[in-house]
Amino acid sequence: MLTPQSLSRRQALKSAGAGFGMVALAGILGEQARAAEKSASKPLSVKQPHFPAKAKRLIFVHMNGAMSQHDTFEYKPKLQADNGKPGPGGGTLTGSKFKFKQHGETGSWFSELLPNLAKHADKLAWLRGLYTDTPAHPQAVVQMHTGSANAALTRPSMGAWLLYGLGTENQDLPGYVTINPPPNFGGAVNYGSAFLPAHFQGTRINDQGYLPNLKAQTETDLQRKQLDLIQSMNRDLAATPGAPEAVDGVIESFELAFKMQGKVPELLDISKEPKKVLEAYGVHNAPTASFARQCLMARRLSEAGVRFVEICQPGWDHHNNLHKGLLDRCGSVDQPVGALLADLEQRGLLEDTLVLFGSEFGRQPTSQGVDGRDHNITGYSMFLTGAGVKRGVSHGATDEYGIKAVEGRLHTNDLHATLLALMGLDHEKLTYKYAGRDFRLTDVKGNVVKEIFA
Repeated sequence: MLTPQSLSRRQALKSAGAGFGMVALAGILGEQARAAEKSASKPLSVKQPHFPAKAKRLIFVHMNGAMSQHDTFEYKPKLQADNGKPGPGGGTLTGSKFKFKQHGETGSWFSELLPNLAKHADKLAWLRGLYTDTPAHPQAVVQMHTGSANAALTRPSMGAWLLYGLGTENQDLPGYVTINPPPNFGGAVNYGSAFLPAHFQGTRINDQGYLPNLKAQTETDLQRKQLDLIQSMNRDLAATPGAPEAVDGVIESFELAFKMQGKVPELLDISKEPKKVLEAYGVHNAPTASFARQCLMARRLSEAGVRFVEICQPGWDHHNNLHKGLLDRCGSVDQPVGALLADLEQRGLLEDTLVLFGSEFGRQPTSQGVDGRDHNITGYSMFLTGAGVKRGVSHGATDEYGIKAVEGRLHTNDLHATLLALMGLDHEKLTYKYAGRDFRLTDVKGNVVKEIFA
């Protein structure tokens, strides 16, 4: 019978891979297992926040590619009136072709493209004075996710920082899940852990709930025995002087992978949801089906205790074909996002779940070509709703044409500081020592926007 004592270190690792299907299980959290660093014995256990948290979990609804705020929820009467005139910074001012209307008691403006989202007007906290540093998508998307656009040093993602600071409520599930992350614009950097221990990076799935190599290869009892043997070998190796730091990560990843085999498939199976719920999200309608599945899975994951979930809809980079493109993109997300907010509220989850909606930057009020808008990093909008934020408020503003933020200016670092504060974390204290210095999500910047706190 094969025992750890009968094997050299090299033989132990070779046997572990052959006897259990190490590659198959590692595939679940593949990069985590290979790049893991030493950590505490329970790195994902729930940790105490710096101060009482207003929110327990976060859902980021990411409109990748820069949604045009001027055609969706940022109504500018002056822009409409001066349509066709030269803009103050050059170009031709171009009002929206879509009709706008005020909604709710707050009188918030929404275009005809977002009728379902408009129903939630009175529960949204708008951040209308946002700005960022770079007009290039790859750098701006990475900065939105990691706090830094510096490609020379990969930084941990926002979700990884949250896991590092707070742990996760459900030890049988990954604490950070990203659904259909953009394959470009930074790729895995946007959900990676960088120099943080690899336990904290995101677990990637698609809109069908597919997670590679999740299905058990053998009977559960036998698999547990095989895993116990491998883990005993790994622990022996980890205790050896000079052992690779990655071994501890392998141990943790295999244990989580084993637990996930029993929990995740059922959790991601939305077919058992009531018919009325599936219809509300638009699961069976071709235009909304993919994003509807993402939104519904996000609700199920959050309800099960996953700390951070991101869902992504690409395709908003409308340098041309703006009119038709917005009809398509808004038609794919409006119903699912509206249903997600309604579902979270109906289940009482908005009381401790925070939702962030928006893009890496906005678009210009001037035309680009015949039917397009260029990037705008000096003034754009996002909204928050749910735990810890006021309902029906608007913070900050852009100028009369929507070119620059002129009130309540909010940099990406300020947004991150505010999100962390709502989750009970002081962005200046949430640090990790690497390469001789303390790093944090907000680097050396960031101010919390307490004005929107409930």
